[in-house]
Amino acid sequence: MTEIINGTVSPEVKDEILRVCRVFWESLAERDIEKRFSLCADIVTFIGTGLNEKASNKEEYFEINRKGMEQFPHPFQIEFLWSRLSVIDDIAWVENEVEWQMQVDDLKTKNLVRNTVILKKIDGKWLIVHVHGSIPDYTLYGQNYMTSEETVKKNRELEGMVFQRTKDLNESLEILRSTQALLIQSEKMASLGELTAGIAHEIQNPLNFVNNFSEVSTELVDEMNEEITKGNLEDAKEIANDLKQNLEKINHHGKRAGDIVKGMLQHSSSGSGKKEPTNINALADEYLRLAYHGLRAKDKSFNATMKTDFDETIGNINIVPQDIGRVILNLITNAFYAAPLPPEGGFLDPDYAHSPTVWVSTKKVGDNILISVRDNGPGIPKKILDKIFQPFFTTKPTGQGTGLGLSLSYDIVKAHGGELKVETKEGEGSTFTIQIPTN
Repeated sequence: MTEIINGTVSPEVKDEILRVCRVFWESLAERDIEKRFSLCADIVTFIGTGLNEKASNKEEYFEINRKGMEQFPHPFQIEFLWSRLSVIDDIAWVENEVEWQMQVDDLKTKNLVRNTVILKKIDGKWLIVHVHGSIPDYTLYGQNYMTSEETVKKNRELEGMVFQRTKDLNESLEILRSTQALLIQSEKMASLGELTAGIAHEIQNPLNFVNNFSEVSTELVDEMNEEITKGNLEDAKEIANDLKQNLEKINHHGKRAGDIVKGMLQHSSSGSGKKEPTNINALADEYLRLAYHGLRAKDKSFNATMKTDFDETIGNINIVPQDIGRVILNLITNAFYAAPLPPEGGFLDPDYAHSPTVWVSTKKVGDNILISVRDNGPGIPKKILDKIFQPFFTTKPTGQGTGLGLSLSYDIVKAHGGELKVETKEGEGSTFTIQIPTN
């Protein structure tokens, strides 16, 4: 029997909350500790009947469960006698009484256990943040469970615990949000630093064209004035046509420099965060060149072959360009870092010549756009493959990487409704693929 005493919830929400609680206790009976803790938030506390039955975090609660299973190695069954559900906004608590039935040799025992489970809706999932369990001081059925005064007292205690726990959770979430914002800004500035040299190189080229064509145009104006003075109008018209072409080139390269500056500003700012139609091929090609020249500026000995294969049928797609640009830049920079490192087999063959190469390609597949970055470096060892998207994990030497690039890239792609995948083979290289829906 389940009674809702606070809040109004849909049958689906009610069923989901009760399901989480039911599986939480059934997994204990099934001795599946991993399943049990998959239903808990990262910050979870516990209070039990025993003097030492208390935990202030997930690790301590896990240890209590592990020791409990060692002390009670026998399987048991759980029967739910009653449940009471209360829901306020994204906080819910379930009070229930269950009967634990355990068979030890030829002896069958029964125990009543009362518990309160507090849940919070986090990222769309109801997760357990606090557990209170107790064994009543009576074991005989038929006695009154609890006096009304005791019930009121217990409810007030639980309400106070819920209020304090909710306050603590909100404070923790605010701290996490602030820390995340600082980390994102740190990674953004780190990648901006990598781009600076490349941008300087890229912007110098169109500026050189502007300067050169300006000087030539100045000379052409003098020549045109001389021809006009002489009355040679036809020659003057030809010079005027050359002057017009030069001005068009100056305008073209001026816009090119402006686009580079615009891209730099987009990368360094948080932007509007809104999706806008973007030429993904031009974006990928831009960051490929900037990343390459940035590394060349820092290390003149660095060299690598760049190859592109862009699907021209893609057109513009709706993305947040500065965010996806950061992802592409991060993957390309990582590829340039890995490509010069030859596979292990290269050191054993005196005739082996490793040519560092990075491939960048785009392709439209159904309703998705694939952006792939591949290198021919040594590949990613299997023992660390499942860690590469974890925050702060890096294979680079101390001071050369924040360990946040792939983690933030993964989150950005997920926010676009896409996926970030990796394929790697030791000795042959790695391929990172961004999959983004077109709609």
